[in-house]
Amino acid sequence: MISTQAGLAAAVAWVIGHDVLGNPAPVFAPSAAVGTIVAALGQRAHRTAELLLGVGLGIAVTDLLLKYLGTGLWQTGLIVGCAILATLMLFGRSGAAVGQAGGTAVLLTTLSPAQQDLEWPRVVDAMVGGVVGLVVVALLLPLNPMRILDRSAAPIYLNLANQLREVSTALATHDRQRAVRALEALRSMGPDLERMHQALSGAEEVVSLAPARWLRRQDVERFARGTVQVERVIEHSRGLARRSAMALQYHEPIPADLPVSVDRLADAVESLRREHRAGYEPERTRRKIYDAVHKAGQARALGVSDFGSAVVTQLRTAASDLLRATGCDPASANRTVRRAIEHGANTARGRRPDTSE
Repeated sequence: MISTQAGLAAAVAWVIGHDVLGNPAPVFAPSAAVGTIVAALGQRAHRTAELLLGVGLGIAVTDLLLKYLGTGLWQTGLIVGCAILATLMLFGRSGAAVGQAGGTAVLLTTLSPAQQDLEWPRVVDAMVGGVVGLVVVALLLPLNPMRILDRSAAPIYLNLANQLREVSTALATHDRQRAVRALEALRSMGPDLERMHQALSGAEEVVSLAPARWLRRQDVERFARGTVQVERVIEHSRGLARRSAMALQYHEPIPADLPVSVDRLADAVESLRREHRAGYEPERTRRKIYDAVHKAGQARALGVSDFGSAVVTQLRTAASDLLRATGCDPASANRTVRRAIEHGANTARGRRPDTSE
């Protein structure tokens, strides 16, 4: 999709620069258009502004220094270096602005002796290219924001569910090293989370700029709210894995319901992604979360020691945040989790669950 956008933007920018504005060689308009398209998702409008600022700053610095230094070998090197240094001082490590300032300085210092009045075409090319790039991604070929988000979220949900299943198996088989490996895998999810944040920024950009995608704005907002809760679930899952490893290390009793509860929490994570993709109300996910906490309540009632109790606590907290990711408010999520724990404990003790609430 990006290759198609870039090709279309380059062609449109060249046509506008050559046929509409009469520039016989509008080289920099297609270049600026492609630079806008290939910028990271969520940064295209920012990238276009940087292109224009870089060109303007490069022109200002070059014009000033050419007036006093003239042209030549050492003058070119000094002017280009000053243009880049000025850009770095003003904008930091902004690749687009620095590249445009340096490129503009090179162009003006090397071609000024042979060709006059290069500044205005350079500015126009940058403006045409940047605007065309934004028009292509916003109006002509806008990306599907939910496809962007689903693609970035897929490895996170998959890895989280897989590692929860690994912890469940570790508890069921009393394999401490398996729980430790799951903990390490959960700790290594930082790059995937960063890519999801970038995708979310890109999706928010698309639904802001592209009228054809405005109807997906609420879907993107809902995904953003859910992302905060899923990150908390990951953090609680790390604690769950760590305490599971400790319970196994000290040979604490592991009731059969405890690994089952962790496995059902993994089922809920997978269900949440499926229902989000399909656009369904996540009722099935909520039931699975309830089942996971219910089993945890049974495990606690049947007898766990210190670290086993901590596993149940971490699972309860993760379940509450996962419920909030389905759209529940904090009070409802906590109430549901508390009721599930109590019903599970009552079931384990052979009493009929209290359904008065």
